Amino acid sequence: MTVILNIAIVLMSIIGMEIFAWVIHKYVMHGPGWGWHESHHTETEGNFEKNDLYAIVFSFIAAGFFIIGSMGVTWLWYVGLGLTIYGILYAIVHDGLVHRRLPFPRKARGRYMKRLVQAHRLHHAAHSKEGCVSFGFIWAEDVQKLKAELKSNMAATGQSLKTKQTD
Repeated sequence: MTVILNIAIVLMSIIGMEIFAWVIHKYVMHGPGWGWHESHHTETEGNFEKNDLYAIVFSFIAAGFFIIGSMGVTWLWYVGLGLTIYGILYAIVHDGLVHRRLPFPRKARGRYMKRLVQAHRLHHAAHSKEGCVSFGFIWAEDVQKLKAELKSNMAATGQSLKTKQTD
């Protein structure tokens, strides 16, 4: 029973982290934390961008769960493991596949991965922190729905879409 419970804690932590990341991305990164996140929406030189500071902050949080979990609150260790796995998935999918910051094949394969890449491209189609859509990192809504929402957001803010193809 303990193994099943621990696996469930890890899986729930991964799912919970995607929900948490969506909220942080929409309301912090595209709000008061734009100073760090803006580097992700503009061209930067080198391997790192200011936005990578978020990953460092989140890794300290995961480390805290590991430390507290190893001091007796065992289930928190598994939460830390879930957060770490989420971070690895984020790095592979978002930084690797979507933004090509890691060596990956040229094109996404499969409907899910293609939808994820398209949704993130739509996220970057807005010129500023306002009007963006699709704030998830490993889950993406229907692309047609996101396109309609983006078009509405852009009209409401008086912006036009970037010319880069979104699908």
